[in-house]
Amino acid sequence: MLEIKGLNQYYGSSHTLWDIDLSVKQGDCVCILGRNGVGKTTLLKTIMGLLPIRSGQIFFENNDLSLKHPALRARLGIGYVPQGREIFPQLSVEENLKVPLVACKGANVKIPELIFELFPVLKEMLHRKGGNLSGGQQQQLAIGRALVINPKLLILDEPTEGIQPNIIQEIGEIITYLNQKHNLTVLIVEQKLLFARKVAKSFYLMDKGKFVANAPIEKLTEELIQTYLSV
Repeated sequence: MLEIKGLNQYYGSSHTLWDIDLSVKQGDCVCILGRNGVGKTTLLKTIMGLLPIRSGQIFFENNDLSLKHPALRARLGIGYVPQGREIFPQLSVEENLKVPLVACKGANVKIPELIFELFPVLKEMLHRKGGNLSGGQQQQLAIGRALVINPKLLILDEPTEGIQPNIIQEIGEIITYLNQKHNLTVLIVEQKLLFARKVAKSFYLMDKGKFVANAPIEKLTEELIQTYLSV
């Protein structure tokens, strides 16, 4: 479904991603792991077109995304939940949820009922400003916003960051439900090993802008954790 070949990225003269190859198959749930600052968020932003690539190719369902605008990537079926949520604090919950619908499908499309089935709190707070929600509620809103376009691929950057444990558990259950029951393909950047092991089927391990391991999640060994994830 998603194929990345020989991807290189720079910040100024600093080489941040080195010859990245990544394959996410239909129905998979892949977690990218690594310490802070190794290039995980840079990779997701590049996949979404928020950063231009220096070299390499990105394919989604055989469509070359390398030069496509972020909005076009969303229209092809990629939902994105950025690190830090990035909701619109002055817009209501309802308005936040409708933003991608207007951009991708037109002004008269309704919010799918599935969003409120997954996140009942959003229906209760439909007219509340996004900035007045708790951190966990904002994360649910950010995920709901990514899901309203009915994506084929959902990309999440640190979905558990700054979230209380009960909401982390709920988010994990929802990701697993969408992946297993709705066959939604998922790509996650995550720091919490327990969460990653719970939801992911496979992993890529990143260090200094390169992938150093790729395997089913059951093969994430203590040796790999100590070498590349311990601080």
